[in-house]
Amino acid sequence: TLAKSGLAEGDEVSEAEIADLRENSDTRRAKDKALTFLSLRAYGSAELYDKLCRSFDEHTAAAAVAEMARLGLLDDAAFARRRAVYLHGQRKSLWEIRQKLLALGLDRELVEDALAALPQDESGAIRGVIEKQYLSKLARGETEKVVAALARRGFSAREARAAVAEFLSDPETAGD
Repeated sequence: TLAKSGLAEGDEVSEAEIADLRENSDTRRAKDKALTFLSLRAYGSAELYDKLCRSFDEHTAAAAVAEMARLGLLDDAAFARRRAVYLHGQRKSLWEIRQKLLALGLDRELVEDALAALPQDESGAIRGVIEKQYLSKLARGETEKVVAALARRGFSAREARAAVAEFLSDPETAGD
């Protein structure tokens, strides 16, 4: 920032010029920090803005986010789709995926578009969650607790009951 300003040793600088230099320096640092964040993983615009606001004022953070978008490094729609696919792979319910994407500050329309691209049948996800976390409860006959836990995770109670019943009726899994 100092080199770009063209100042040399011994130059007199007004308070306004100092304020300008400070603002330019902060903006440069915010852009550098945004690039560092984006080099580690993808971010949505709002999430990156929130993260930058921890270290910089709102104006500076917004300028850095705008520059990242101008450079094509931020694409909220693509981020929403990738994050939804990732969360789906983690066996999250569609409801839970929606909540997580909205919590990242993504626009509701982008979130709904990302969810529409996912399989709407959640039986595989429910089965995966049961296999990973609830086998011991099912073995103890605590089916209602399992159904309630699945419902808290955003799966419909009807789908959860059906998946638990199917799981218990399968001779290969009923004995596990």
